Amino acid sequence: MKKPLVLIVDDEKNSREGLARALQRSYDVRLAENGPRALEILANEPVDVMLSDVRMPGMDGLTLLQRAIARSPAPVCIMLTAYGSIELAVEAMRRGAYDFMTKPINLDRLELVLKRALESRALEVENRALREQLDARFGLENIVGQSPALQEVFDTIRQVAQSRATVLIQGESGTGKELVAQALHRLSPRSKGPFIAVHCAALSETLLESELFGHERGAFTGATERRRGRFELADGGTLFLDEIGEIDSSLQVKILRVLEERRFERVGGQETIDVDVRLVAATNRDLKKKVEEGTFREDLFYRLDVVAIRLPPLRERVGDLPLLVDHFISVFAEENGKKIVGITPEAMQALGGYEWPGNVRELRNMVERMVVLARGEKLTLRDVPLHVRGELDAAPARGGALSLEANEKQMIVRALKASGGNVTKAAAELGISRRTLHRKLNEYGLRDSADGREGS
Repeated sequence: MKKPLVLIVDDEKNSREGLARALQRSYDVRLAENGPRALEILANEPVDVMLSDVRMPGMDGLTLLQRAIARSPAPVCIMLTAYGSIELAVEAMRRGAYDFMTKPINLDRLELVLKRALESRALEVENRALREQLDARFGLENIVGQSPALQEVFDTIRQVAQSRATVLIQGESGTGKELVAQALHRLSPRSKGPFIAVHCAALSETLLESELFGHERGAFTGATERRRGRFELADGGTLFLDEIGEIDSSLQVKILRVLEERRFERVGGQETIDVDVRLVAATNRDLKKKVEEGTFREDLFYRLDVVAIRLPPLRERVGDLPLLVDHFISVFAEENGKKIVGITPEAMQALGGYEWPGNVRELRNMVERMVVLARGEKLTLRDVPLHVRGELDAAPARGGALSLEANEKQMIVRALKASGGNVTKAAAELGISRRTLHRKLNEYGLRDSADGREGS
């Protein structure tokens, strides 16, 4: 069985070698005479526990402690000192030390502390592995779908998330580009840092420049105080620039510089600010075409297009429609305190026959409206907006080639069957008046399908 690795850091040779002799039977031991040497060992070996003196020349033990626990995975740190200062003990614990011992070291107590420290570390490693598994599984939970096109997007997100590569997300409005950007951030090593989003098309050139880079007081009329920009706010995290194809050429140059040099100046300022930002951009435009037209810089395009992710429009993944509808019904039923348990086949057929020019965003808004206005425990055809029902009538069903008359007749027959021939209930299910249904029954020769009951 592999022995736990213990690093002993002490500028006094006798102290570190004496501890090593006491521990070497049960532990794999490494020795360091100062902080820099300890950091070298930490960088190259999987240290489980670090025992470090607090008072050392050069880098002191508390500074080493902070550097050590910033590593991933971090060792458990136990601090040692010949000066039994309560204040020092509190400061070490505040900075993340597992425990604090005074010299001369009681070896029996040290053995007990080491045992508990290793148990603590094993639990932390297990918890971190579980968190990573959960992130890998659920970091994409807000992007609903199982279609092959979407699975390909998921695979790319998982592969790219761990890198620092700039990502360009391409897709029509409403396809969920910001959700992809958020997933890239949540699955990345930057997940504990900020995720900052900027919707470039919503701001004028002047406002966008200030929004991205910040400004100094007096930089322009109305700049009454210094303001940090989004690049600065996203330091250590991810900056998402939506609709980047809409930005002015002068701003394109400044964004290119940040990507190349990782530095910029605020508007009206002289100070150069260094940032560590992972950039994710999105567009619903054909940037290659804009490059050819001379409205988008070629060098910036290639800087952005390191990894490209294309989000398919909803019409290309209609197989995901039932999953999305069920998801949104669940979300909005809970938000609005309504008991909605599903959607009727007729209503689902109507949604499936629509082209969804606004993609998932349009579907989300439509399902929310349907849930809010629904009268029963299921969404029915009457809850589907008229323009969607009209599209079902006006176009052949996908993969089915049903004519307008045949499709309408089929829906009426189903509604009458479901209502037991009750015209009033069937009309309500179809979302039309009883008078209109009577006319349709006569037109399609379906009078015998109704039992004449009008219901209540």
